[in-house]
Amino acid sequence: MVKCRVLDLGLVSYEKAYYLQKRLHKFRREGGIDDVLILLEHEPVVTMGRGGKRDNILVSDEFLQSKGIRVFEIDRGGDVTLHCPGQLVGYPIIDLKFHGKNIHKYLRNLEEVIIRSLKVYGIYAQRIENHIGVWVGEKKVASIGIGIKGWVTFHGFSLNINSDLSYFSLIRPCGFESRTVTSVSEILGRVVEPKDFRHRLIGQFGKVFNLEMEKNGKQVSTLDSKEIVSCSL
Repeated sequence: MVKCRVLDLGLVSYEKAYYLQKRLHKFRREGGIDDVLILLEHEPVVTMGRGGKRDNILVSDEFLQSKGIRVFEIDRGGDVTLHCPGQLVGYPIIDLKFHGKNIHKYLRNLEEVIIRSLKVYGIYAQRIENHIGVWVGEKKVASIGIGIKGWVTFHGFSLNINSDLSYFSLIRPCGFESRTVTSVSEILGRVVEPKDFRHRLIGQFGKVFNLEMEKNGKQVSTLDSKEIVSCSL
């Protein structure tokens, strides 16, 4: 069984997290580290994938700047999405040569991890044909946008746990005109914290991908998670 080290980093800026992904992606391609799952939250930020359209950001750049919200055009699939505190973001840095070298299967597995994790809370989520992500009824609870180079993955998924959903009024999430977003807390009618959800998601990630999960592993290119954040970012 392949090992996967979990880096549970808390609140991290998008810029720093992106740099960390690229660094770990390089290490994984070189075979210097095991698979890694980065889990964190972001300060408010809008990201545009390779298929993104500026029209799907519904406010001006000046308005975003006044709110301290930056926009990043990045190298993942998908359109426009938004990250904010209360949203659990996962960036798997895994080598698909050990997972079937099948991009479609990888996307379905990411959805399956989230669907199974939500089921633990009594939430029955589903896929919608031709639309990547996870839905509860007509509302989207999780977005997925990935990048793959040399069969090693980066970017990943974002799952609304107790996010301030008013942020999503600033965009058309993933370009949808009519569908709206929801969160675990909104669905359950009570507050759920990302930190309480993480260990369930870690367990499901290991089961779906057949990985031995090691939280905050002691060696990620000779650095533990805190040292990576302080030294590399």
